[in-house]
Amino acid sequence: MTDEDIAAARPELGRNLTHGMLELLGRAIVTGAYADRPFPTEAEIAKVHGVSRSVTREAVKMLTAKGLVSARPRQGTIVQPAKAWNLFDPDVLRWLLERKFSVELLRQFNQLRIGIEPAAAALAAQFHDAADLRAIRGGLDAMAAAEAGDGDALEADIAFHLAILRASKNPFYEQFQMVVATALRTSIRFTNKIKGRSANIVDHRAVADAIERRDPEDARRAMTAIIGDVLVLIAERD
Repeated sequence: MTDEDIAAARPELGRNLTHGMLELLGRAIVTGAYADRPFPTEAEIAKVHGVSRSVTREAVKMLTAKGLVSARPRQGTIVQPAKAWNLFDPDVLRWLLERKFSVELLRQFNQLRIGIEPAAAALAAQFHDAADLRAIRGGLDAMAAAEAGDGDALEADIAFHLAILRASKNPFYEQFQMVVATALRTSIRFTNKIKGRSANIVDHRAVADAIERRDPEDARRAMTAIIGDVLVLIAERD
């Protein structure tokens, strides 16, 4: 695929040209458009896509911050190997999940979840306040309503998990909100397709109940069971 092909196939860049270029170039890098050829210069990008050099320069700076490219003296801008990409960046993770579906990537993400969310649930059981509990229960209620045909089951499930991360009162866990939300969209669709139904509300209610009664170990076990079930489904898919 040439730069002209990318330009011709691109969606409208939108009102924010810098972020439009970031989206276009970032997705192209992650999907392998520059795997076998050099990344273009800022002047070439500006010419092909009809944007200013300042827009291109800012987009490339953002790509650099995400670990996708690096600028080296006398070598120009170079696409970095995948191991250098910032997988905790929601854009990078989204582009990875949007390319050819990978069960292995999904497994790795849920392995990360099982190291984070049970601990966050245990902390939520210890430190939540009334507003946190309302948000967790709200997500659970929305899941039940969606199962009955009223609302979006995917968004309700995500809201439940994010409410627990916030309720942990730990800023490091809270920082995972965007990453978890981005990857859960793919993970939940995958597992729901296999199971032929939405998430198990009984299992999620067990987490909420343990948090409400301030039982950290039960909250940890209940959340571990939810993610462990996902890992089993993924293993069965292999």
